Amino acid sequence: MSHLLVLPIVLPALTAALLLLMGRQLAISRVISFIASALLVLIGIQLFQDANSGVIQTYVLGDWAAPFGIVLVLDRLSGLMVLLTSIVAIAALFYAMQGWDQRGKYFHALFQFQLMGINGAFLTGDLFNLFVFFEVLLIASYCLLVYGFGERRLRAAVHYVVINLTGSALFLIGVSILYGLTGTLNMAQLAERIASSSADDIALIRSASLLLIAVFGIKAALFPLYFWLPNAYSSASAPVAALFAIMTKIGIYAIFRFNSLIFSGSEGVTADITSPWLMPVAMLTLILGGLGALAAKRLLELISYLTVASVGMILMAYSIGNQASFSGALFYMVHSTLISATLFLLAEMIGQARGSIEEKLQTGPLMKQGVALGIAVLITGAIAIGLPLSSGFLAKLMILQSATLNTHMPMIWTIILLASFIGLIGLSRAGSTLFWKTSHEYAADARSPGFGQWLPILFLLGASLLMVVYAAPLKQITDQTAAQMKAPQTYIEAVIGQTADRAPRALPRESRP
Repeated sequence: MSHLLVLPIVLPALTAALLLLMGRQLAISRVISFIASALLVLIGIQLFQDANSGVIQTYVLGDWAAPFGIVLVLDRLSGLMVLLTSIVAIAALFYAMQGWDQRGKYFHALFQFQLMGINGAFLTGDLFNLFVFFEVLLIASYCLLVYGFGERRLRAAVHYVVINLTGSALFLIGVSILYGLTGTLNMAQLAERIASSSADDIALIRSASLLLIAVFGIKAALFPLYFWLPNAYSSASAPVAALFAIMTKIGIYAIFRFNSLIFSGSEGVTADITSPWLMPVAMLTLILGGLGALAAKRLLELISYLTVASVGMILMAYSIGNQASFSGALFYMVHSTLISATLFLLAEMIGQARGSIEEKLQTGPLMKQGVALGIAVLITGAIAIGLPLSSGFLAKLMILQSATLNTHMPMIWTIILLASFIGLIGLSRAGSTLFWKTSHEYAADARSPGFGQWLPILFLLGASLLMVVYAAPLKQITDQTAAQMKAPQTYIEAVIGQTADRAPRALPRESRP
């Protein structure tokens, strides 16, 4: 049992506690936070390599067995997500160190708490602890959202808090029902016990399962539960919004995990419970996200709607239902996370270079470093839309190819191409407004982006470029990840092997209070 598996949670937790003690010693806080985030990248790389051996690793905290103990599980999917989180996090943190972290006392502590929650959500093998880690990251995100203050951020934060507190309450209700019926919340044990549940429990189990899927839909910003995201993400500061790009993927990850374990197969209490509605809902999310981007009045709002559209693309690919489509969904998820984070950082640099008009999509003054920013937006936008020779193009090509044998192939191809065209129009309109429809003078309060702000942009674009250069091995990894997720019994056996002999069984129905 490698203790490395618990470090993505313990390291940011201890770092956050230390940073709280540091108070306003900004220089030292920056060093500590950056070192911790760099270590997370190294840990993420090692865990990713371990996961790609194909062996599912478990870590039983305190040697307490399920259903009472906390079990962490490392498989190919969780290893990929932890690594992706560390990459986006270190880029967002470095950008924040260029000045954003000066606007409050506890930015770095909150940032580390957020990383703790995100990594915990990806690694936990227990449904209740998934709820706990959701709450950890959400509490940190509430504070980070209003960081820097302002009426717009505060208003967005209130909406964000209300919708997520509602989701948390529903999550707790669903978890309670499942625990009452099965006697466990360990996901592997839950899969086994639900599959063998009595007929009397079917209605409650299905209701609780659908309740949890609805909660995951809120977290992922799936139609019709996505309306909170554009306002929240477009109101956040750039480094926070960049980190939020990975946060929506937690809801998607939870849908993947729960669907593969609990809803897999064609028989059983909850088998294929999401199949009838997941694809049409994902299609609506994709199209409405694209239309929202087309109607956006600010660049940050446009990017937020593109984030919503990416959720629809990922889940539509997943709902096609074969291994190749799941692999394409994973490839696209990595691509969209990197590019969304890049666009959020670029949007604030553009606003800084335009002065008080910021990144509003209206005629404004000349932009400082306009050529460099224009080239960066052109490249990033082309990758986001999926023009040839980009990671977005490869991801969409994988998804389109995977749909060739699907009965809904014409509709899937039409929706993907139409959404891409809508996104292209939206980004083209934004680019022409920001870079061509300008006056001949700079705004008095405009500021040139600093070199330190450019480094995270180059880092994230470089990561996207590597996805193209190493597309074949990366596709092999996503293929293997999809294959592992399509074989849930391997996950169940790996986890149950640690706990089956010691875990108490569920009470018979007649013995329950």
